[in-house]
Amino acid sequence: MDLSASIGPQFQEATKYARGRPVPQAPGWAAPPPPYKEYESYLARVELPDPESGDGPPLWETVGARRSQRRFSGEPLTLAELSQMLWATQGLTGEVPGFELRAAASAGALYPNETYVLAQAVEGLGEGVYHYDVRGHALGMLAEGSYAEDAAQALLGQQWVTRAGAIFVWGAVVARCAWKYQNRAYRYLYLDAGHLGAQLQLAAQALGLGTCNIAAFFDDEVARLVGLDGRTEVAVYVTAVGRVAGST
Repeated sequence: MDLSASIGPQFQEATKYARGRPVPQAPGWAAPPPPYKEYESYLARVELPDPESGDGPPLWETVGARRSQRRFSGEPLTLAELSQMLWATQGLTGEVPGFELRAAASAGALYPNETYVLAQAVEGLGEGVYHYDVRGHALGMLAEGSYAEDAAQALLGQQWVTRAGAIFVWGAVVARCAWKYQNRAYRYLYLDAGHLGAQLQLAAQALGLGTCNIAAFFDDEVARLVGLDGRTEVAVYVTAVGRVAGST
């Protein structure tokens, strides 16, 4: 199958860095957009338990045990477990001049991806769509109710996600990366999302939970599910998290 004339290879070629080709620079007048997305108000705000940062399962053991899981029991997650996973992906971990650093790596420390959570079965958290407030380590409710079936349909009919305790959706704020890297920013949006998905899988494994990263979805439907416009902020990656069936 010859893909050479299709948009994928054309994009790859057009955004290459190569000797003899000028590397695009951020315009001198350009100012970075705000590093955090803020809402005027939430339907409700849920403060999360403080995450643990001390002893845990050995890293190499966790890496070796990690597997994608699609058979969930439907049993609820705890709020502490959700808190730990959010911190392990996007939580603040340090600061250097001009930047607040987070748990997962990001090109230029720009962190373009916002985290949304579809809570389906989490103790102490009502069903609904939430936005993760990184600085406050809290969840803000954007929509109330069960969205399990809507999520399954948006994820190409993958019904197994309805048994997950929570579904993470990452939405990339394009300008947050593009002001500096221009067209090449689109590469970085997805690379950064991959870091988040991998970090979430390891965190979940350390907690004895199962995960499956998902890239097969109807883009606009996932975007609408968490309130994105699909242009300035686009859905880039999804991860379902839950208790593995038969593991207890």
